[in-house]
Amino acid sequence: MTQTITARASDTTARGSDYARLSRLVRERGLLRRRPGYYTMKMIVDAVLFAGGWTAFALVGNSWWQLAVAAYLGLIWTHIAFLGHDIGHHQVFAKRRATTVGGVVCGNLAIGVSRGWWVDKHNRHHSHPNHVGQDPDIGDGVIVWTPEQAARRSGFARAFASLQGWLFFPLLLLEGLNLHVSSVRAMSRRRWPEAVALTTHGIVYVGALFWVLPPSKAIAFLLLHKAVWGLYMGATFAPNHKGMPIFGEDDKIDFLRRQVLTSRNVRGGRLIAFLLGGLNYQVEHHLFPSMPRPALRRAQPIVRDYCLEHGIKYTEAGLIESYRIALKHLDEVGAH
Repeated sequence: MTQTITARASDTTARGSDYARLSRLVRERGLLRRRPGYYTMKMIVDAVLFAGGWTAFALVGNSWWQLAVAAYLGLIWTHIAFLGHDIGHHQVFAKRRATTVGGVVCGNLAIGVSRGWWVDKHNRHHSHPNHVGQDPDIGDGVIVWTPEQAARRSGFARAFASLQGWLFFPLLLLEGLNLHVSSVRAMSRRRWPEAVALTTHGIVYVGALFWVLPPSKAIAFLLLHKAVWGLYMGATFAPNHKGMPIFGEDDKIDFLRRQVLTSRNVRGGRLIAFLLGGLNYQVEHHLFPSMPRPALRRAQPIVRDYCLEHGIKYTEAGLIESYRIALKHLDEVGAH
């Protein structure tokens, strides 16, 4: 069941300072301090798992067992993406140059996603989540997110929208390829180090597949690898905002409420936090994007109690329930 917490209305004369007071509470507990020890260990473990996957690829050689390696690497790539996400939010490094280099290594070089393109898009989402005309994650695309978008569809696109709730998870199998295509399309607008790193990734990745495997197995490896990666990535982000309130272009709302009312946390403790890369604490992450991942768990009761005190609806649900809510929303919008 979805859990929502609602209490008395806050004093509207003090709304402008609500976030400042919450921020002060969080900062006083040291939850915004960087965690170099945690992230050093995280980078070492991810690098070992990443290298281990490619070592297994080289050792297995020309065999259909490579499909198991492809699935494994799809999972590992998602955790590399989680690390790149944290780097992009300045959670890991204090200096801008280190943040840029780390993002390019994790994104462009390791998994083939443009760091610059993703940071720009993701920052716009964080500034105005679920805000029509400002959040790129609910802009016009394959999926319709609002009744207005659905009303503009006709023909095949209209029929597709009416089934989008059923098609959402199958579509995620293509999300990995979509990230590559979007990165390449944006590459001309990025600095040359990103272009070099992205090109190097593509050459080494495709070259390795067709050097070790015959074409049939190389293509099967590529498709399964990208499908597992896309599905895992998409399933991680699906519970966070879908099915939560969407604001119109003319709606005005303060930062604290904008972030809390559009975000949903996923219950489940440390296991869910590991599987979702800490993004199960979506409310806290949106309020404090630079907060290191291990601090989100400690910030959660502080934020929840503060929202209760100020009459702000704070939403939590289990993982399966979150998916159910998201798919129901897509069904309702698509059938509008």
